[in-house]
Amino acid sequence: GFQAEGAAPIVRGYPIKKPRTIATAIRIGNPASWKRAEEARDESKGVIDTVTDKQIIEAYKMLSSVEGLFVEPASAAGVAGLIKYVRKGYFSRTSTIVCILTGHGLKDPDRAIKVARKVRVVKADLKSVVRLMRL
Repeated sequence: GFQAEGAAPIVRGYPIKKPRTIATAIRIGNPASWKRAEEARDESKGVIDTVTDKQIIEAYKMLSSVEGLFVEPASAAGVAGLIKYVRKGYFSRTSTIVCILTGHGLKDPDRAIKVARKVRVVKADLKSVVRLMRL
């Protein structure tokens, strides 16, 4: 699992008094499920590590632009961690990896507005849309 760098009490080993991250759903300084998270990590022989807000935003943008998925930043944190670990060579080439993305982007619409490209206005007709898409 992955915690935001500014809100990573399990990784650090102590509660965070003032957790900070753009991922509001995981901005938790002392999680109630701390012990269960560590047990799940140990039983699965997994890891709990940090990702930066920058890595979260990069994954957030990639999910929308490449996969067409509109998630909240907290959901993108797991994908950010996956990317981090792929780059470290943690997984074999034959690994099957699953990321569960449960948080819809409408949970944090302000983040979408902040990171979105400028909106292009197009006439509401097929010809205009096709031209804009260069089809």
